[in-house]
Amino acid sequence: MQQILNFVIRNKTFLLFLLLFSIALALTIQSHSYHRSKFINSANFLTGGVYGTMNSVDQYFDLKTKNNILSQENQRLREQLLNSHATADSSYIDSTFSQESYRVTVADVYKNSYSSTNNYLTLNKGKNDSIKRDFGVITSNGIIGIIDNTSNKYATALSILNVKSKINAKIKSTNHIGSLTWDGKSPAFVQLDDVSQFAPVKVGDTIETGGESSIFPKGIGIGTIISFESDISGDTYTIQVKLFNDMTNVGTVYIIENLDRTEISLLEQRNNE
Repeated sequence: MQQILNFVIRNKTFLLFLLLFSIALALTIQSHSYHRSKFINSANFLTGGVYGTMNSVDQYFDLKTKNNILSQENQRLREQLLNSHATADSSYIDSTFSQESYRVTVADVYKNSYSSTNNYLTLNKGKNDSIKRDFGVITSNGIIGIIDNTSNKYATALSILNVKSKINAKIKSTNHIGSLTWDGKSPAFVQLDDVSQFAPVKVGDTIETGGESSIFPKGIGIGTIISFESDISGDTYTIQVKLFNDMTNVGTVYIIENLDRTEISLLEQRNNE
């Protein structure tokens, strides 16, 4: 307290000047409309700038929450889209449809390998989130891989960039089926093997999932044809496919569960007995 009093005493002349100047300025602003309008505009500009900066800071720190909200919304839309395709060959989404065939879970990629011949992804969802082996993994651009192992909180997915990977796929324009594999070379390209020689293959055609397995629904994008050649027997084509996904940069993914998978598996087992 004594220091404050000493400061006031030492600077009493300057403090008196500031007080009188403030009073004079206030009286001037109040008595003249021009000065008053200029003062209000300046104050609004200053406070607007301060509030704008504060709002930008708040938005920056709120990005994670907004991203989570967007991911959840994308999850709901993805489920609706997959379920609508499971019941009709249409892009129309009926929000009242209740008989679901697929469930979608959003996950983040913790680790992604793409430079070896046996590549995997580690995801932050596991048994606690009802994730199981042989669930499909996609992004908004196309397929990524298939769940291979799970722990309580994490799962690993067999990447399509794995020489062990083999996925049912087809040419979109002709519906000719083949087997999607990887030759272990470029992370930007995969191969579609065993496509009939009678298929009218064209460069630029789209390759998508064939729907002949209980892992991926029909019609999920994979990539486009860049070249093709006949195999040694001359009966089938081997097609080079450029992936829609950049497999070297994968962040958020969607894990697909086929809710009818158990029923389908039991039925197929009976046919093999």
